Amino acid sequence: MVSQLLELYNAYEEDPSVKLVIIKGEGKAFCAGGAVSVLLNVSWKEAAILFSTAYALDYLIATYAKTQVSLIRGIVMGGGAAFAVHGRFRVVTDDTVFAMPETALGLFPDVGASYYLSRLPGFFGEYVGLTGARLDGAEMLACGLATHFVPLEKFSALEDALCKANTGDPKIINNIIHDFSNKNPKLIEKSQFFRLKTINSCFSRRTVEEIISALEEEADKNKDDWISWTIKTLKKASPTSLKISLRSIRTGRLQGVGQCLIREYRMSCTVVRGKVCRDFFEGCRALLVDKDKNPKWEPSKLELVSKQMVDSYFAPLDDEDWTDIKLPVRPNLTSYAICKL
Repeated sequence: MVSQLLELYNAYEEDPSVKLVIIKGEGKAFCAGGAVSVLLNVSWKEAAILFSTAYALDYLIATYAKTQVSLIRGIVMGGGAAFAVHGRFRVVTDDTVFAMPETALGLFPDVGASYYLSRLPGFFGEYVGLTGARLDGAEMLACGLATHFVPLEKFSALEDALCKANTGDPKIINNIIHDFSNKNPKLIEKSQFFRLKTINSCFSRRTVEEIISALEEEADKNKDDWISWTIKTLKKASPTSLKISLRSIRTGRLQGVGQCLIREYRMSCTVVRGKVCRDFFEGCRALLVDKDKNPKWEPSKLELVSKQMVDSYFAPLDDEDWTDIKLPVRPNLTSYAICKL
């Protein structure tokens, strides 16, 4: 599917008759993130080819010259999230659920996530990326992952209106979506976004260990189900994944989307190669194969994950057949195509 999408996006960008690209999920979900299981059945070099194709598509969408509207219904998780979040207009609704749950699988938020998570308010991106917290549509709008919230009963009418407009002019498209939008959807009473002060205080710490320590200090001050859940979730995740994810998001703050994807390609290849750590395979076993939900991480504790181990995920691979990803050349980009967040 990714190869087909890449081919279509390239063709549409060159086709003058195509004015607007609308992407949506089939049925009631945008993307459930199940493609990770494919990586279990191929060699790491074959996986690298899959990554290179997916990341090329992510980069193309992130820098697309024509206007894209992502209509995001239901679950949007994992790799497919990039198809939505890198688009110019990101429209969510009542049943939208976003998450990047990779650290629970021995992975890290990739597909350009270190670019868009690092640009969320404060340190909300670190919180979302490390915990895999689920966000609803109103929370996505509040933090900037979405540009508009359209009530579910108006979703089909919005799509019809966009198609009838026969234009890709961003101002006109924005006005059409705006007319259907709920400008200020109410956040639920226990929304995580209301915890931004605590999140900023704790997730701004330099290391994962310090983040957990800060959360535990908060838990000592008052009993809070959300803080307890956050601590428990972090302690259950892969220690290696937590450390490389935090560094990836922090590094992404200073990089463009292309630089982020090039770095994440190195990281993904290192993960599936399994020479430094095999937590990805153990996570898939525990959550997707045997489903005992009891992964045995190795190293098992944060303090056992050395700086040298973390550094190796960010370095070129020591294999004569491996090279860094070559992203598509994108000349003459308009200003809004260079960065959409």
